[in-house]
Amino acid sequence: MAFDRITCNPAKMNGQPCIRDLRLTVRRVIEAIATYPDRQDLLREYPELEDEDIRQALEYAAATLDDKTLTLAAS
Repeated sequence: MAFDRITCNPAKMNGQPCIRDLRLTVRRVIEAIATYPDRQDLLREYPELEDEDIRQALEYAAATLDDKTLTLAAS
């Protein structure tokens, strides 16, 4: 997978993955997607975002999550 829009710079945002070296983290984009389920509202709030930024943020988040099995206590 190529994430050409995801950048990590230790001097910016504490090295967190960002969109195109902007001060907009992948985490913030994912949170914004949850807050603004309507894409047009999201783009009005974050006009610097492009559709490919959003797609790569989602793909990056999915790629960095590990599948884990959790044992839940019986109630």
